[in-house]
Amino acid sequence: MLAVVIVSWNTRELTLEALRSLYADLEASDLAADVYVVDSASTDGSPQAIAAAFPPVKLIVCAENVGFGRANNLALEAMRADGLPEAVYLLNSDTITQPGATHALYETLLADAKIGLVGARLNYGDGRFQNSAFAFPDLRQLWVEFFPTPGRLIESWFNGRYPRKYYDQMLPFKVDFVLGATMMLRREVITRTGGFDEQFFMYCEEIDWAWRIRDVGWRVCCVPAARVTHFGGASTGQVRPRSVVDLWTSRLLLFRLHYPAHKRLLARGMIVLGMARKRRQTDDPALRDAYRAVQRLALGGA
Repeated sequence: MLAVVIVSWNTRELTLEALRSLYADLEASDLAADVYVVDSASTDGSPQAIAAAFPPVKLIVCAENVGFGRANNLALEAMRADGLPEAVYLLNSDTITQPGATHALYETLLADAKIGLVGARLNYGDGRFQNSAFAFPDLRQLWVEFFPTPGRLIESWFNGRYPRKYYDQMLPFKVDFVLGATMMLRREVITRTGGFDEQFFMYCEEIDWAWRIRDVGWRVCCVPAARVTHFGGASTGQVRPRSVVDLWTSRLLLFRLHYPAHKRLLARGMIVLGMARKRRQTDDPALRDAYRAVQRLALGGA
């Protein structure tokens, strides 16, 4: 048995399309699944539209925006009342499930007891390749974030990327973590590790959970045969200053939880220097303020 969780926050049309493609894939694959949608205080009519279009969905409506990790954990708590299914699939609301994807993930996850978490191969809405899995963040990735780096290194192991040939060979391959857009976990992993750490309101929560899953002995795999379209990373719109602060608050927390002391110190120094560089490169006062706020967080040892 499988359960699927989608978190919705003011993404009504995207969520409805995600549900349409998911249900079509489940039906074609003959997979039985309970589908949960956790709505995090949307103001666009999402709960009403979802309930009307998909009566079987188990809808959980929050009175406030509780964040991605907490919203998923609410669905996991609801499942525990009746007993967790053998697999739980966390799926972003801005996705389109391609035929056979859910079954490919499910089959790979349960075929090997040493695999605790799997994720799909992703592409952007226009069909372009999207990196779906990464190595755990290290100082090298921070360097690429802030300082001039040869182009050949940006899409390489130096920046935590896996070779494109791994995706093209269509066989599951071991990774450090998969992007949070598609995460399917076996029941024992959830029971042992508990779910998302709710200290992360947004960003990096999937990295932290994968790190904890790896630390207790399970493998994480990307499954190229499972294809899912993910729209979220395709936006080229202006970065919102609040998101900059949220992102780096979570990254600093991730470093504090998983880096040794000397690496945390080096990371904080790189962030201070990198944010100073970003401030010099923008004319946007709000972004400059956001970069300055991140510098203060890093200097404070967050």
